[in-house]
Amino acid sequence: MRRRDMFRAVLAGTGTFLGLRAAQAATAGPARLKVAYHLSDVDKVNFVLGNIKNHYEGTGGNVDIVLVVHGPALASFKSKGISAAVSGRFAGLVQQGLEPQACGNTMRGMDISLTDLLDGFHAADKGGVVKLAELQSQGYVYLRP
Repeated sequence: MRRRDMFRAVLAGTGTFLGLRAAQAATAGPARLKVAYHLSDVDKVNFVLGNIKNHYEGTGGNVDIVLVVHGPALASFKSKGISAAVSGRFAGLVQQGLEPQACGNTMRGMDISLTDLLDGFHAADKGGVVKLAELQSQGYVYLRP
């Protein structure tokens, strides 16, 4: 008789614990996403910015997005000569929390400084691909549209 009573008590305790965990999970909401976008192609600048905009809208802003730019695409973000449409779209995304990273190797190779780029950029001093690998090791999902 004692074993059966003990077994029932353990089952009841386990059921209560699992019920509490399920209730906590239900009220916690979806986990915040972490996404790293990779951009190196000039012809994909508008497309990637559009993807990022859609990502913010689709998640209700429940996402941390880092945009890592290297190679020819970086010149598209120079503040001089940039189109008002790209500049405005980019500024809006930065306001939503976008963290743009410029490849330090590309910056040195193209003689571009942070002051040459649109406001909001940070330098990925070790390089864009190193930054992407670091982000992935931190749990960021890698996207290269």
